[in-house]
Amino acid sequence: MKLSIVIPVFNEETTLREILQRVDAVPYDKEIIIVDDGSTDGSAGILKDEYEGRAGYTVLYHGRNQGKGAALRSGFGRVTGEVVIVQDADLEYSPKDYPALLEPILDGRADVVFGSRFLGGPHRVLFFWHYVGNLFLTTLSNMMTNINLTDMETCYKVFRREVLDGLKFKCDRFGFEPEFTAKIAHKRCRIYEVPISYSGRDYSEGKKIGWKDGVAAIWFIFRFRFFG
Repeated sequence: MKLSIVIPVFNEETTLREILQRVDAVPYDKEIIIVDDGSTDGSAGILKDEYEGRAGYTVLYHGRNQGKGAALRSGFGRVTGEVVIVQDADLEYSPKDYPALLEPILDGRADVVFGSRFLGGPHRVLFFWHYVGNLFLTTLSNMMTNINLTDMETCYKVFRREVLDGLKFKCDRFGFEPEFTAKIAHKRCRIYEVPISYSGRDYSEGKKIGWKDGVAAIWFIFRFRFFG
């Protein structure tokens, strides 16, 4: 089995080398597909100098920042593995959780696995209102899709490559999360959740998602429920 690990990057020069070392260290046959989404720091330079052309790596560049969803669309178009993993370029999510994420797929139970930050794994204690907002968005998404996730907004979404067949993603930014969830629910994929660890960062450490993205997510939840 070959993994396709898709990593969107935007201004992550301080964490980029470390996360790629951690991903590279996981003991699976894999390809690492990195999409630099118009970074204005040193991220693109690091990728050009150290990873472009390296065996097992594919590096793509957006000329301007378009958003996480746009970066993932570009990455999904290049996957060749049997299983796809979405991996953020910061250090909030640990590749050490890959075995747990992959288990329901490898034993034939699941088509898609969400890594939940709220099922009991160790996590850094941070923003209460982020937690409340996530709970609200996940509940609203569950109501619209009739599934019972605990963490719709998680980065860790792992799925068989065939799940992408027939799906066209439209959201450029963080609306990818509710869009992906709505479309795999509509497709009646077999969905599992597993607990993961989570080392959240605050805004001084480079956290990017904010309240405006939460408001946009509400619109996207309704949009993809009623308009596709």
